Amino acid sequence: MLYWGTMNKQFDAVCTVIHPDGLEVEVSSGSMTRLAGVSKALAGTEGIHLAIATIPPGCASSPHYHVNCESAIYVVSGKGRFLTGQRLENTLDIAQGDFIYVPPDSVHQPVNDSLSEPMELIVARNAPVEIVVEFDPSTGMPVE
Repeated sequence: MLYWGTMNKQFDAVCTVIHPDGLEVEVSSGSMTRLAGVSKALAGTEGIHLAIATIPPGCASSPHYHVNCESAIYVVSGKGRFLTGQRLENTLDIAQGDFIYVPPDSVHQPVNDSLSEPMELIVARNAPVEIVVEFDPSTGMPVE
């Protein structure tokens, strides 16, 4: 039986706080920029990644998919569309307060339909580092 205060390696893990001035700038996708707050580089994560993405007014990310992870997205602010499918033929309307699930290998493109306000998204993944493949919906093939 373990008692509180007993020396035990199980409870020696250290929590980490990443302040706004310490965020990791990630590669942009189209007009979307992403800043990681929890990542392998910042916190030594092994199975999770958390970032905030911003899409300027009237802009979108590049069409892409993630090879190695699922994504969960929360729309913090803004409204627009979440295009999916090999030719981006499916349109999902999204707005503040919505949650989006993206399975691995699902081609997608978030679009900010506002002409005056940025769209902000919280993006969580079940991998510390993502593998992103840019996609060309006109050909239905990855971009080489």
